[in-house]
Amino acid sequence: MGRKLIHKGPVVDLGSETVTLPNGTSLSLDIVRHPGGAAVVALNSNEEICLLHQFRHAAGGWLWELPAGKIDPNEQAGTTASRELAEEAGVKSKQLTSLGKILTTPGFCDEAVFLFLATDLSQCALQQEEHEVIDIHWIKFHKAIEMIHTGEIVDAKTIAGLFYATRYLSHKDTIA
Repeated sequence: MGRKLIHKGPVVDLGSETVTLPNGTSLSLDIVRHPGGAAVVALNSNEEICLLHQFRHAAGGWLWELPAGKIDPNEQAGTTASRELAEEAGVKSKQLTSLGKILTTPGFCDEAVFLFLATDLSQCALQQEEHEVIDIHWIKFHKAIEMIHTGEIVDAKTIAGLFYATRYLSHKDTIA
């Protein structure tokens, strides 16, 4: 496999990669390499989750999202999840449970997002970055699920995180 770097930025790099597929076909593919990310379903004692209403230029406007962010070099996904929850939502968690991972766009990108459930929450200092335009909301878990079905939530990591949390929480006999 050969790789020709096309662009390297602070978040991703794009390269043209020469590959041989399992069927023997050789071709060139444009591939985005990304360090991965973590997203957090933060559940408080009132059975509300933290959803961010965040402006995303690439998506054309406002999205409902879980607190999430890019994994920094030499950082574990759980550390990223805790850091992003504190920075974006002003919340820390005593209990962080792994829910699984998703591949966001495997046709052209290697980004994996690790999903977590955060419980036993408390407030901490908010540290949003200048490029983040975020409104923080606490919404009943069942209402967030309804927002998926009505098309209000379209962000893939948020949908997946809530899906995984539903399975986890149903085993805890907490939320239907």
